[in-house]
Amino acid sequence: MGLTKRLEEARKAFKKGDTEASAAAHDSAAIAKAAAEEHGGASDQYIGSMVYGGLDGIITTFAVVTGVAGANLGANIVLILGLANLFADGVSMGVGAYLSEKSEKEYYDIERQREEWEVEHFPEGERLELIDIYTGQGYSEEEANQLVGIISRDKERWVDTMMVDELGLLADDKKPFLSALATLASFIIAGALPLIVYLVGLFTPIDLNTSFIVSLVLSGLALFGLGAAKVKVTGLKPLRSGLEMLIVGGLAASVAYLVGVLLKGISA
Repeated sequence: MGLTKRLEEARKAFKKGDTEASAAAHDSAAIAKAAAEEHGGASDQYIGSMVYGGLDGIITTFAVVTGVAGANLGANIVLILGLANLFADGVSMGVGAYLSEKSEKEYYDIERQREEWEVEHFPEGERLELIDIYTGQGYSEEEANQLVGIISRDKERWVDTMMVDELGLLADDKKPFLSALATLASFIIAGALPLIVYLVGLFTPIDLNTSFIVSLVLSGLALFGLGAAKVKVTGLKPLRSGLEMLIVGGLAASVAYLVGVLLKGISA
């Protein structure tokens, strides 16, 4: 089993209080196998961007649909506002994801360069910093010195340790452009679901009530599905996560519908 699956098994065993299953998940052979299988799952690191981008896309677009429905406007208005919102917000989210990831990586790289320089020019000061950190964590002076002595034998390992223990920064292998692409694609694909029936209505007449009900059903199913898929990121139970997302999306849509009802007279 891979590392992710092994962790899932360990969590299940903990929740059930199953010591045998927990022991199996922590068996040395299982740990070694998980470590070997973990390499090669690079696409998994973008699942979070895809799930959250898709959820935002559905909620945002369906809120537009319900707002227009509440104002009792036509299908053409739904499409104009929905598509404009879909692509504009999708691009905005993609660019935001790119800039955020890029800024974090740049900050990490700058801090790492500084730590490398300090380890190179002020090794004794860096050792003292680590000793202070470890004694602050409860290690004795002797234990802290032993730990630092082992860590400082390898410069890369030493810098890695300073990044985590001193600065609390972890390396992130995600590529900003791919994160942005995953966010944009999932936002547009998932966000288009509430509009599909209105697009079909351009070629086959569908009354507004039917269109709204179909859009409601598609959006609800997508919200529940993506909410359940969110467990890949959060580790929550699929049913609970799906229902939570359905409730959140429903609240957002209800607010948009109410605003549409209250402002209905403006379009008259």
